[in-house]
Amino acid sequence: MKFFKKMRSSMSMNILVVIVSLLLLFGIGVCIIGNNSFIGAFKDEYASVTYHMADSAATFVNGDKLSSYLETGETAEYKDTAQKLDLCCHKLNVSLIYVIQVDTSDYGSFVSIFNTVNNNVDDSKYTPWELGYQRKATNEEYSQKYRALYEKKSDYETVFRMNPTDGQHPHITTLVPIVNSSDEVTGLLCVQRPVNEMANAFRPYIMLIVLGVFLMIAVITAFIVLFLKRAVIKPIEKVSDEATRFARENTKSEPLGDISKYDVILNLARSIDSMETEMVDYVEHLTAVTAERERMGAELSIAATIQKNSLPNLAAAFPDRHEFDVFASMTPAKEVGGDFYNAFFIDDDHLAMVMADVSGKGIPGALFMMVTNILISDRAKMGGTPAEILTFVNNEICQWNRADMFVTVWLGILEVSTGRIIAANAGHDDPAVYRKGRGFAIAKEKHGFVIGGMENMRYCDHEIQLNKGDKLFLYTDGVPEATDANDKMYTIDRMVVALNEHQDSSPRQIIEGIRQSVNAFVGEAPQFDDMTMLCIELKDKSDGEDNPL
Repeated sequence: MKFFKKMRSSMSMNILVVIVSLLLLFGIGVCIIGNNSFIGAFKDEYASVTYHMADSAATFVNGDKLSSYLETGETAEYKDTAQKLDLCCHKLNVSLIYVIQVDTSDYGSFVSIFNTVNNNVDDSKYTPWELGYQRKATNEEYSQKYRALYEKKSDYETVFRMNPTDGQHPHITTLVPIVNSSDEVTGLLCVQRPVNEMANAFRPYIMLIVLGVFLMIAVITAFIVLFLKRAVIKPIEKVSDEATRFARENTKSEPLGDISKYDVILNLARSIDSMETEMVDYVEHLTAVTAERERMGAELSIAATIQKNSLPNLAAAFPDRHEFDVFASMTPAKEVGGDFYNAFFIDDDHLAMVMADVSGKGIPGALFMMVTNILISDRAKMGGTPAEILTFVNNEICQWNRADMFVTVWLGILEVSTGRIIAANAGHDDPAVYRKGRGFAIAKEKHGFVIGGMENMRYCDHEIQLNKGDKLFLYTDGVPEATDANDKMYTIDRMVVALNEHQDSSPRQIIEGIRQSVNAFVGEAPQFDDMTMLCIELKDKSDGEDNPL
């Protein structure tokens, strides 16, 4: 009894028991993770390869003729297709390739069109179905996958039967749709492939993991037994005795010195020797840290003010221009953000518009933003298309971009008199365009590489035509990628819906409406990225007095 009490109070024994227990738990966890990872990776690989097999085999089947085969029987064309599928089945080394037409009233049964069998793959005993053979779906899972493919909810479906109860060997079945010339699903092609390779590879894999874990436990346990008392326990006991003495006598003794080669024990011993000094140093350090934080807060406030002043107030930027109405806003995620926008006249009839998102945040992102903004503004005023401007800016930034930062940019030049916009996109989100009477929609564009990523990149110009009453909405990814407390994204689709809810509003009201929609979706979740928007509406000159900015 005394022996067990002593063992329970022994630090070395308790540490040893804890370490061995943790190693056992670690080993079990490694085995479980290894098992799941192995099976998951194997399944993914099987599913991907089998899909490509099925997709290739489906090219031999004429989707327009499936129903006629049931009426005319085995014609020459039918036999030719069946021969190709049979050859495919043997060449691909799969058990079955079959084509079926599913009863779409309930997806609970089907009729066989083609059926090829290769029993040599895994010693199976399948009997080919004849043309017109009818049967029920194997189970509800198959029915659901039939429905998904016929309703075009997925490109392919996969069923894993690792423990079949009907006497078959474990296998994977991949189903792909067969479509006719009208792009209608007229049947399904299914490839069944055995998964015996998984079982053959899995056993030695798990045995290797188990053997390695137990060998590691044995080696570590032996090592602990040899060095624990000498290297750890005895120095800790000295530290403990000195701490007990100091608490009892409250007097300083001889320093413990270098009683161990481990920093943790050395630091503990030195902390006892210099406790009063350490406390004084701590208070002084805390005071210095507090002062530093206050200084950094003041600098961030100044930087935020500088950044805010560097962005134009578009609501009051063009008081004499009644051909358009424009508004923009930027809400940084931190004190200083990395997004920016701009709008300025190159000449009396050409308005340049910029929307950009820098890869970094804080003061580095703000500095990179301001440099990029200045380069774009200065180069645009020298003339040229947006693609030429972005090419110049990219090469300039790449020359000194040692911090490897980059920025996505959308640059467009509006010819105010005609509504014609020439734009170029450097890896930025596609804009949304409102056509009068048709609502907002995303305008898909060809993207170039981000600014600052690589020298001598080429960018492409493209055209957007705005008519009177049309609107252009620019934004950064902080809008569609805003997330709620469950990490669910706001998305482009929600943004377009919100835009169309305010499609008849002014640019200012549209931006405010999107901001309210995002805030309502996000809720109490913190903002993780800058949110910047710009909206412009092309108007009749006569509307200027009735629609003030």
